[in-house]
Amino acid sequence: MKKCELCSSIARVYCESDQASLCWDCDARVHTANFLVAKHSRILLCNSCQSLTPWTGTGSKLGPTVSVCQTCFHRNNNDGAQHQHHSNLDDHNNDTEDDEDEDDDDDDDDDNDDDGSSDGDNQVVPLSSSTTDQPRPPSLTSSSSSSEESTSRFYRRRVFGVSNSSIDFCT
Repeated sequence: MKKCELCSSIARVYCESDQASLCWDCDARVHTANFLVAKHSRILLCNSCQSLTPWTGTGSKLGPTVSVCQTCFHRNNNDGAQHQHHSNLDDHNNDTEDDEDEDDDDDDDDDNDDDGSSDGDNQVVPLSSSTTDQPRPPSLTSSSSSSEESTSRFYRRRVFGVSNSSIDFCT
């Protein structure tokens, strides 16, 4: 088992920038230090074999998450499929009743226990309408009439696919 490089607990994430395997608590302590380290990309480690998984995350505090690598997933899927086949033969009549009970439990999962204080730096702010009313920044082209004319010719030439000699400009 990989150990956390700071406290010797079981490692759950790998930070590529720090090249360190960390547990959840140490990851939170390290990556809440400032906004720059909060942007470090971290890879979740497999809960079974602790190899790298395809799951990555960024932010000041990644919550405890169960992740499994593809190898363990396929290994467990094959073992589980054989076990499930035998148990399905015994419990076939009880499956429909269990499914109905599970549907009723989903209503209580929408509770928001988060007080909003821990994710202050992970907020998404919508674009306000006042920013769309602001004037556009100046263009990079010069303001002489010859450059404006050549820009319009280039645009028209590209759009219409005609040569310079066949376009008549009205000035």
